[in-house]
Amino acid sequence: MPKTCNFLGLRSNPLPLFFSSTGYSPFLRASSALNLPTAASRHVDRWIRASSRRRLVLGGFSGVSLWMNNMSGKSFIASARQTNPSPVEQALNNVNWPENFPFKEEDFQRFDESSDSTFYEAPRFVTHIDDPAIAALTKYYSKVLPQSDTPGVSILDMCSSWVSHYPAGYKQERIVGMGMNEDELKRNPVLTEYIVQDLNINPKLPFEDNSFQVITNVVSVDYLTKPLEVFKEMNRILKPGGLALMSFSNRCFFTKAVSIWTSTGDADHALIVGSYFHYAGGFEPPQAVDISPNPGRSDPMYVVYSRKLPMA
Repeated sequence: MPKTCNFLGLRSNPLPLFFSSTGYSPFLRASSALNLPTAASRHVDRWIRASSRRRLVLGGFSGVSLWMNNMSGKSFIASARQTNPSPVEQALNNVNWPENFPFKEEDFQRFDESSDSTFYEAPRFVTHIDDPAIAALTKYYSKVLPQSDTPGVSILDMCSSWVSHYPAGYKQERIVGMGMNEDELKRNPVLTEYIVQDLNINPKLPFEDNSFQVITNVVSVDYLTKPLEVFKEMNRILKPGGLALMSFSNRCFFTKAVSIWTSTGDADHALIVGSYFHYAGGFEPPQAVDISPNPGRSDPMYVVYSRKLPMA
């Protein structure tokens, strides 16, 4: 069974106690919000219940749930159990997308709305998924990223940190890291340059049109409060045919993840990320892949990806 997760982010400390000395940060599983210490669970339980009532009253999540349930005749509201085929991989098959983006502003609210810059001020030289999940992601990258040292290739690692999980020794002419903590970015050996930017304040990406062949994002898409703006910018800066890879697990800083994420499960998460691609426009139909290495025994790992449409 997966490790029991500690609750993260009730408050921000210079070096939170929930980070282990081994350098592995066991995030809270998004679907396990109530498996918390008693004091924390009372606060979070009130948040979840208030959030659910708010969305039901305002018509946000209830409509989305109905859409999620009806689009393929089954509900994905439970955390995906790895079966063959995986519910995550099925989530984006033949989706009947609503005409308009189905999520509301309140779906992107968070338990902790304090400054993200303050929350990420202290460097955290830890990994947020376990070693088997990291190995699975690195193996996946080895298959889909351009071959190392390919002339003219530029990659953006969005929401980057001190490690990008690319294959060992991977190099390109330009690999840009964009993240929240400069000390972490400085330590990342794969980066050729970096930028510190809070995408929840400024989703505008400081790059020219058609600049990158690939954009990666590891276990951070769940923190975006303005995802459509960010994904539209991703489309702008990708070269025609460029690849965007959004990977995620079932762990997060619960208080900083958006409400629609913390109240749904793994297959729903694939659908949510897929909707960002779809409604941003200019992308091929998104697809999902389950690369979980040891279902039920280690952290799951999923990727939702798409390519920028070729220019007409």
